[in-house]
Amino acid sequence: MLILGLHKTTLLDYPGHVAATLFTGGCNFRCPYCHNKDIVQTTESLVPLSKTELFSFLEKRRDVLTGVCITGGEPTLHFDLPDLIRQIKALGYLVKLDTNGTNSNMLKFLIHAHLIDYCAMDIKNTPEKYNITVGALSNSSFLDLSTVSTSIQFLIQQSIIPYEFRTTIVQEFHTEADLRAICKWIAGAQAYFLQSYQDSEGVLQKGLHAHSAETLQSYVTLCRQYIPNTTLRGI
Repeated sequence: MLILGLHKTTLLDYPGHVAATLFTGGCNFRCPYCHNKDIVQTTESLVPLSKTELFSFLEKRRDVLTGVCITGGEPTLHFDLPDLIRQIKALGYLVKLDTNGTNSNMLKFLIHAHLIDYCAMDIKNTPEKYNITVGALSNSSFLDLSTVSTSIQFLIQQSIIPYEFRTTIVQEFHTEADLRAICKWIAGAQAYFLQSYQDSEGVLQKGLHAHSAETLQSYVTLCRQYIPNTTLRGI
């Protein structure tokens, strides 16, 4: 397991919990608005965190933290993710997984094995615009979304853990029509969060913009017609 970052305390990443956040290295997407450029590209300047260091920290913080959020990059790319989670849960922690949903088999396994307690799945865009939104060279490039669709339907139909879908809204990639199409794709979702794009030094592509607060709120109103539990995050 390649762990390239650790936020020792967060009140935001795991709803309702004081948590630590682990960042796994590597991703199968290159979303232009991603703000974890070095982690996604596994930049050599980042020094991996050893398991010894990680579990020494988690052992010491058991009286303070209640959860661990595993994000990336894309955590489900790592075959040894279940073993890492088992060790974390052995210390009594709840575990939240952030995923792009491309490894539906891993997601199903983790949930059926009761290894994760909450899942946040990113919905990048409407299927027709996924390619350009995840960094493909052109929108005509082929991208098989069958595993993403499988993960969506599995999360909606299962009743083992709570979950959320979320979309980072970028002016250059998302329109009202896109949000309507996304909502139809994930109809029946338990919760949907719209997250405003935030510029930072770590983004993969410079020059992107957030929508205005008014536009974002109009998107929330639109989405609530399909998914009542839609919330704006990051404003």
